[in-house]
Amino acid sequence: MFVGHYGVSFAAKGVDARIPLWLLFLAVQAVDVLWAVLVLLGIEKVKLIPGITAANPLDLYYIPYTHSLVAALSWSALAFFASLRWRRPTSVKAAVVVAAAVFSHWALDLLVHRPDLPLYDDAHKVGLGLWNYPRLSFVAEVVAVAAGMLIYARARRRDAPPGRLGLTVVGGALVIGNAIFYFGPFPPSVGAVAVMVLASYAVFTAAAAWLESRISAGASRGR
Repeated sequence: MFVGHYGVSFAAKGVDARIPLWLLFLAVQAVDVLWAVLVLLGIEKVKLIPGITAANPLDLYYIPYTHSLVAALSWSALAFFASLRWRRPTSVKAAVVVAAAVFSHWALDLLVHRPDLPLYDDAHKVGLGLWNYPRLSFVAEVVAVAAGMLIYARARRRDAPPGRLGLTVVGGALVIGNAIFYFGPFPPSVGAVAVMVLASYAVFTAAAAWLESRISAGASRGR
């Protein structure tokens, strides 16, 4: 998935409002951020093979350190303990939510990837292949984001109008980014893909921080 992961971020924020939304945006894409870095370092391997899926040309043939089930569980456990130490007092509930957000990446990727997600190391690869149906997978991502935003909005029903406006702007940006990913031109090289991933996620994380700043400002004026 691409932006569909952010539906989990919004839903998780609805579950525990103390967790910064920007942190949840980073958590759900942590696996891909690590993947992009390891690809740039030459540690994980990917090739561009047009037609390997209908949605994109990514042949993710060696991704054991980020996208195996064991790796995803390990990164989630690390996120749990890091959350407990990051800002005290931090509740166990908040740490569990962050860890679940990290792991959700693998669970959602399972839906869209071809069988290239290893269960451990580089073995026993799985994937349900929704990327072979780009229109369906595009709609699934938009629905995931919309559902998460609905949970978030209901949990923050008393937000000031600037918060609702900001939510609309961020949601629209995510949908546009998703459309570019599915139907726009794909980066011409593996390195360009990794850079695009890092840049996109940085922009989306900054947008989440901006959204919460607008909500906080609107709440302050409403007092």
